[in-house]
Amino acid sequence: MTEEKVDEVYEAVEVARATGKIKKGANEVTKAVERGEARLVIIAKDVSPPEIIMHLPLLCKEKGIPCVEVPSKEELGTVAGIDKAASSVAIVQEGEAKDLIRRIKEKRGAKEEEKGEEAKEDKEEKKEVKEEEKGEEAKEGKEEKKEVKEEKNKKDSKEKKGEKETEEDKKDKDIKKEDKDKK
Repeated sequence: MTEEKVDEVYEAVEVARATGKIKKGANEVTKAVERGEARLVIIAKDVSPPEIIMHLPLLCKEKGIPCVEVPSKEELGTVAGIDKAASSVAIVQEGEAKDLIRRIKEKRGAKEEEKGEEAKEDKEEKKEVKEEEKGEEAKEGKEEKKEVKEEKNKKDSKEKKGEKETEEDKKDKDIKKEDKDKK
C-alpha cells in the first residue's frame, strides 16, 4: 500500500473516531465484524504474533466487509486515540469519514477486481489443462481396452483352433505390458 493510501486510511480512522464510532483491538473488531457492524476494518502488518489478527481478513471477506492493512500498529493506536498500539481497528459508524471510506473502498475494489480477473484467468487455464489431460487419459484408456480386447480375441481364436500359446506370443505380451507400464 502506498504512503498516500496509508495516510488516507489513518485520516479516515481519526475522522471516524471524532465524528463517528470505532472499535479498537482484535477482540472488539472481531465482534463488530461477526455482528456485521463494521464498515471498514484496518489491520496492522507488524502485529506479533500474527495469529492474533490472521483470522480477520478471512472473516471480513466472508462477511463482505472491506479490510485494509497498514504498516504500523503504533501509528494505528495513535490515530485511534489510545496510548498503546492497536493491532486492528473497525470503523462502525463513519461520521464525516464517509467520503474517505468510500474512496478507500473504491481503490481497494479496483485492486480486488484486478486480482479477481487474474484468478479467473488462472482458473480457466487450469481447467483447460485438466480437460486436455482427461482427453489424453481417455484416449489412452480406449487404446488400452482395444489392445486387451485384441489380445483376448487372439487367445480365444487360438484356443478354438486347439493351438497353445507360443513363446513368441508370450514375448509379444511381455513387450506390450512393459510399454504399458512405461506410460
